[in-house]
Amino acid sequence: MQFSHSLTVACALAVMLSATLNAIAGPAREAARPAIMGYGVTLNETEAQRLKDGGWTLILSGEGDLDLLHQHGLRSLLRSGLLTPETLDDPAKRAELDEFIARVKDHPALSMYWIVDEPNASRFEALGRLLSYLRERDPAHPGYINLFPTYASNEQLGTQGDVVTAYQEHVRRFIDEAHPDYLSYDHYHFAAGGLDRDQYFLNLALIRRAALDSGLPFLNFIQACTWTRSMREPNSNELRFLTYTSLAYGASALAHYTYSDRGPHTGCPVTAEGEATALWHGMKRSNHEFLAIREQLQPLTSLAAYHVGMIPPGATELPADQPFTLDPPVARTDYTPPEPLQGMLLGYFGRSNEPTHVVVVNLDYRRSATTTVVGPGPLEVFNASRREWLPGSDGSRALLRLQPGGGMLLRLRR
Repeated sequence: MQFSHSLTVACALAVMLSATLNAIAGPAREAARPAIMGYGVTLNETEAQRLKDGGWTLILSGEGDLDLLHQHGLRSLLRSGLLTPETLDDPAKRAELDEFIARVKDHPALSMYWIVDEPNASRFEALGRLLSYLRERDPAHPGYINLFPTYASNEQLGTQGDVVTAYQEHVRRFIDEAHPDYLSYDHYHFAAGGLDRDQYFLNLALIRRAALDSGLPFLNFIQACTWTRSMREPNSNELRFLTYTSLAYGASALAHYTYSDRGPHTGCPVTAEGEATALWHGMKRSNHEFLAIREQLQPLTSLAAYHVGMIPPGATELPADQPFTLDPPVARTDYTPPEPLQGMLLGYFGRSNEPTHVVVVNLDYRRSATTTVVGPGPLEVFNASRREWLPGSDGSRALLRLQPGGGMLLRLRR
């Protein structure tokens, strides 16, 4: 009986997600697909199956990996040395690019084309020309470009001003000049000594706003290792924090920097010898929960992201008289970076500016938390592991027990 109910829910969700994606045309349809990207992967049969089991869905890979990825139900973020604006200025190279696109565009594993990481604004027009060229020859698969974080310098960004001014201009120019189908950025939060950088939520908020204004989905490229003395190796609780805060702010996809130990990168989910670490096993659960919750949110719009407790730079405090609140209320406390954050995050989702769903996140990644969500009507709580909705504990009130850095999705009962 339980299996039959779960199968019915899964089938209904598949139909809803398919209808949502089918309503989106061209490359934007592929870009809107919920995904977990594997970056820095050494592909073979064993690793492909482990990626699939762990919830990774989109793998940075080469043309020779497409068949292997398809065999394991994975998709490719495809890289090639031909995918540069300079190729278009060389007739011989452009002909090679045309042949490359013709070979791969109908492969069932292809998802997107990897173009470049962290370009300066001076390159946006040229990159836009390449993206347009790709659309003409393969309208189903977008080009992927990853942007700098807020802590990049004016020189790196190619724009001027304070942190917010320079970054907003950088993202605005990228959208206006490159005309992307997707927004992606990286931001690495966990510094050495148990300290945290102070711009993580500022960056999330700026990208979320730009994504909503432009109608583009966005990906958050999050930290999964260390590569320098100034950064620490994150643990499973900290990766859960990054996963659920990204969800609450409306991210459609995640990527992890990086998947396996190599060179200066250590503390990754997979060792240089190819062994899965404790971090991998923690990320497996977080990955599957992200995908399950994101599929539920896919037909909806991110309406707001509100904080209670400590209010970090760039964050918005929960206003009074909101439809979803916490009981008891969480008092505002001073936030002194680089200390780790405490408090709660409520991400509102719905249609036509009417919140019907909320992602509630425990921002303390060192301790579990218990809270009660109060809604404007009877509530249901989503069990992400089983992918099913369950009644709230008491009508319009739902008692939540949240893991360190963890979260849950709730909705008004239909």
